[in-house]
Amino acid sequence: MNDAPPAQRQTVDTAAMAPPDATEPARPAPEGPHVVIVGAGFAGLYAAKGLGRAGIATTIIDRQNYHLFQPLLYQVATAALSPADIAEPIRRVLRPYDSIDVVLGEVVDVDTAHKQVRMADGSAIGYDRLILATGSTHSYFGHDEWARYAPGLKTIDDARLIRSRLLMAFEKAEREQDPVEQRRLLTVAVIGGGPTGVEMAGSIAELSHYTLARDFRHIQPDRAQVLLIEAGPRILAPFPEDLADYARRRLEKLGVSVRVSQAVESVQEKGIVIGGTFVPVGLTVWGAGVAASPAGRWLGVETDRAGRVAVDETLAIGSLDGVFVLGDLALAKDETDKPLPGLAQVAKQQGEHLGRELSRNLRDGTAMAPFRFRNRGNTAIVGRHAAIFDFGRRRLKGGAGLVPVGGDSRLSAGRVSEPPHRNGAMAVALHHLSTRRPAHHRRHRDRHRSGKFQGTITVSRRYLPVSNAGLSIWPVMTRGGKAAEICPGSTYLRRFK
Repeated sequence: MNDAPPAQRQTVDTAAMAPPDATEPARPAPEGPHVVIVGAGFAGLYAAKGLGRAGIATTIIDRQNYHLFQPLLYQVATAALSPADIAEPIRRVLRPYDSIDVVLGEVVDVDTAHKQVRMADGSAIGYDRLILATGSTHSYFGHDEWARYAPGLKTIDDARLIRSRLLMAFEKAEREQDPVEQRRLLTVAVIGGGPTGVEMAGSIAELSHYTLARDFRHIQPDRAQVLLIEAGPRILAPFPEDLADYARRRLEKLGVSVRVSQAVESVQEKGIVIGGTFVPVGLTVWGAGVAASPAGRWLGVETDRAGRVAVDETLAIGSLDGVFVLGDLALAKDETDKPLPGLAQVAKQQGEHLGRELSRNLRDGTAMAPFRFRNRGNTAIVGRHAAIFDFGRRRLKGGAGLVPVGGDSRLSAGRVSEPPHRNGAMAVALHHLSTRRPAHHRRHRDRHRSGKFQGTITVSRRYLPVSNAGLSIWPVMTRGGKAAEICPGSTYLRRFK
């Protein structure tokens, strides 16, 4: 017999619900064309900001409700930063722009005939202009089964997985009685000698050799072996050879074993195969290749081998009406007809350009100007105390301390061994996109007091600003060869040793 109370006896406790005034009446939709942006990475976010400033009706869609600062993911993977340090809520970033709506969801297809994007939940969102900025994913060169044993580094989940496996390898080694298995667990292989692989290998080496050196009783983490494996003839191929050689020497000083001209033939659960030789490892990290997201297939247009979609000089797809592609998904070329690299600074500049030009086009009917990439320099960080900077004709290398500054771990300062002037040192401040520029970046000289330190700083206009991967690099000179940290929005200096 069922003693459950009849359905008609159930009551609704409306007092426990949100009050009636908790929801606001729908705001009037902005007049004019509607722009849909898919992807809230650097390209999508900066395009949205440009459209928002102009009051253009815009909807930005992303699978996550936060913007991820990917250049610092390797620090999350090595327990140097918390995930919250490199993630910013999309709604907070776009809060000042009333014409922008943020939608949490996954786009699975694009209907260019009816100008709609189709969502995974079955709904559809119409558009007058479409911007695809869906980024890239890992490429295992036809060996997708390797992903199970060699995670890449593209998302917070990837970083958490690598961090968990890395720390767990040390924990297992602590309890392991077999010395051979213990050595395997204390061996880490990083596949790929690009900036991601170099930064990852250096950070893992410092974690094992310094941070964890005294935390265990039965193993010596500082004896851990870090392998950096590159199929090409040298690491950091996009950089000049002298800078790449310096980075290699710094890695080897940290205890990283750099192996070049050695391609990985197989990735297995307990090791990798290089040149027919099995190398036992406790953790494998993949940083060797990327491919564009599958968004190119949604459009039914031709893509290159990496899945990128060819765009014209306005970043539009000529064969489709009102569709633009940005970032890693776009096959855009520079003035010399060379494809632009998949860097965050490229995506950021494309987003800024399209947001500005598309706003003018929709508002005034102005023809869109062609996009021109301005190379702000390329950077690779080697551990916490070294970095290389390629500004084109100007190259810098030397110590750069990645330390928290002004309470924000995403801002760093350092000392470079080759300052632009003889009498002085250079401080390099790395800014997260959500931080403000230094309060004095427009002043040639300024004097401040902080504790026992008082001095005059000189901002070198010749090298200001330089940006890479969403970071702004601010060279700063101080008298007497003292390097100084610059804190965002502050009016003080702090000595840097």
